[in-house]
Amino acid sequence: MYEQLKIGVVVPAYNEEVLIRRTLEGMPDYVDSIVVVDDCSPDNTSAVVREVATQDERVILIRHEQNKGVGGAISTGYIWCRENDIDAAVVMAGDNQMDPADLPALLVPVVEDRADYSKGNRLFTGEAWEKIPKIRYLGNAVLSFLTKIASGYWNVADSQTGYTVLNKKGLHLLPLENIYPRFGMPNDFLVTCNIYDLRVIDVPIRPVYADEKSKLKIRRVVFSISALLVRLFFKRMLQKYVIRDFHPLVLFYFIGALLFLLDVPLLVRFILLWYSLGYVPEITLLTIIFLTISGLQLVLFAMLFDMQANQDLKGH
Repeated sequence: MYEQLKIGVVVPAYNEEVLIRRTLEGMPDYVDSIVVVDDCSPDNTSAVVREVATQDERVILIRHEQNKGVGGAISTGYIWCRENDIDAAVVMAGDNQMDPADLPALLVPVVEDRADYSKGNRLFTGEAWEKIPKIRYLGNAVLSFLTKIASGYWNVADSQTGYTVLNKKGLHLLPLENIYPRFGMPNDFLVTCNIYDLRVIDVPIRPVYADEKSKLKIRRVVFSISALLVRLFFKRMLQKYVIRDFHPLVLFYFIGALLFLLDVPLLVRFILLWYSLGYVPEITLLTIIFLTISGLQLVLFAMLFDMQANQDLKGH
């Protein structure tokens, strides 16, 4: 236990026979339960976990009969924690890339009820640029910016980190069965937390990279998750600011986007006239400038209203 609270660690694992033992053996003594969810690994991950479990009774193995993705594995672990009265559910990957020494810093805001969900941030220090592969760092930065807009948590960064702590309130309030199953899970989960008004905090952690090749194809993942974030943005606008409670920022976003769309045919007309006649009527140019500036102002005002509306959800 940690400060009289039951701590459960969810370890999603897929083909982690090389590093899973090191991950489990490094768990702190104050962790009460270690739930390893083997997501139908074709290698010997489950066998290694069973062997470790004979030496550490805290280790519990759940094996999926079909692959459900990392989000599906985390969902299974969260549900186990909810059903077994865990006070704080930690997520640590099975690849030994999350330093157990950082866990107390992640637990403290949750234990002290300063946040409902704490997440690691590897980008706070200069170490990240040196240790994280550059393409992953840049991809993470792009997705973190887009996640701020989609989720409404303008204070968080490093959106793709999987080192997190969720309190009992979150375990019982959130629809854990509907967690996004694939690599966009952290982004989807933040949006869900915002819809349910959970307080979220970023906690600096040390970036760790073990000696294994990443399973992520960064270029493909950035585009697929970016598309997911667009859908999540509209989902949050609808759920939070239309269905649950109306806020005029939805109109600001809508009208601003509409003005930008009206810009498109005018820009086409501008290019065609310039190419064919060598000049453009002043009214066309002025209209483009007006629509662009007005649309940008409305979108920026919508973002400002969104920041203000979510100010109370910033953990401290």
